[in-house]
Order: sequence, then C-alpha cells, then structure tokens
Amino acid sequence: MVVLNRIYTKTGDHGETALGNGTRVAKFSMRVTAYGTVDEANATVGLARLHAEGEMDAALARIQNDLFDLGADLCRPDMEKDAEAGHPVLRVSEGQVSRLESEIDVMNQRLEPLRSFILPGGSPLAAQLHMCRTVSRRAERLGVELATMESVNPAAAKYLNRLSDWFFVAARIANHEAEGDVLWVPGANR
Repeated sequence: MVVLNRIYTKTGDHGETALGNGTRVAKFSMRVTAYGTVDEANATVGLARLHAEGEMDAALARIQNDLFDLGADLCRPDMEKDAEAGHPVLRVSEGQVSRLESEIDVMNQRLEPLRSFILPGGSPLAAQLHMCRTVSRRAERLGVELATMESVNPAAAKYLNRLSDWFFVAARIANHEAEGDVLWVPGANR
C-alpha cells in the first residue's frame, strides 16, 4: 500500500527524480518522459469519463487503473533484475493486452466498416476519446524509443499500441450512439 502523507519532498529540486528501483535520473530522461506521458494519457481518460456512462465509464476506469500499472512498470528499469527485488515487481501483462483486444472486437461488431478517414470530434465523449487516442499514441512512440535504449517490458508497448486502437473504436461507438462520425472529405476546402 502506498502512503503519501507528504506531497513535496524537495528531492527533485535539482532536476532529478527517483525511479521505481531508487536510481536517480534527470527528470528529462527518456524513461521519465515515457511514463510521464502515460500519466498525461491517464489524465485525458479522467476527462473522458466526465462524458461517459455505464459500461463505457467502467471500461475507462479499468484503463485508468491499467495506466497506473503501466507507469509503475515503466518507472522500474532492469527487468532482468526483477527476481532480485525481494518483492513482486508490477509489470503489465499479456492478459491486459488481450482484454483490450477482446473489448475492441466487441465494440467493432456494433459498427459499420469505415469507408473514409474520420476527423476527431463529434460528440463530447468521442472528441475526448480522440484526445486520449493521440496522447496514448505519443506515449507509445516514447515507449518504443525508450526500448531502443533500455529494457522495456514488451507487453507495455503492446498495451499502448492496443490502447490507442481501443480509444479509436470507442470514439466511433460514442459517435454511433450520438451524432455519427465526422468524415474527412479530401480536398473539400480547395
């Protein structure tokens, strides 16, 4: 259990922060940038939940929890030393990736195939889900870049890839239940 009874610690006043294994790194390190962007994605999900109800809200709540798992995973380098940690190290699992895939498949069954690219927008929920999609896609790019430099749980990168797909389909569902997708019309304003 995490106990936060003091919010400021002053340990980052000189531009460094501690990773999950205690290692101190620059706040602009690629690892911190990657998990910081996952935190941004989580905040956008919180905004989307303001417009969601029922199963969509429940699914977004599950994703928010997964994103905390993902942040914890990314802030802990040295996957090969997990066994030495002396306690279980939280890692995103293939099961979490599979759950997203299943949910995408179920949502997609309710939709007509796309015959055009769509523009981000439509209902307030769909517009916010598109924001979630773009921020999670940025987090994915940063996670993939991090993986070229340091060890990263492969399931973490897969999760982010599926997550942006999940948000895309969820935005289509939100528009399907409201105003419909906003279709791109190539060259419409020439």
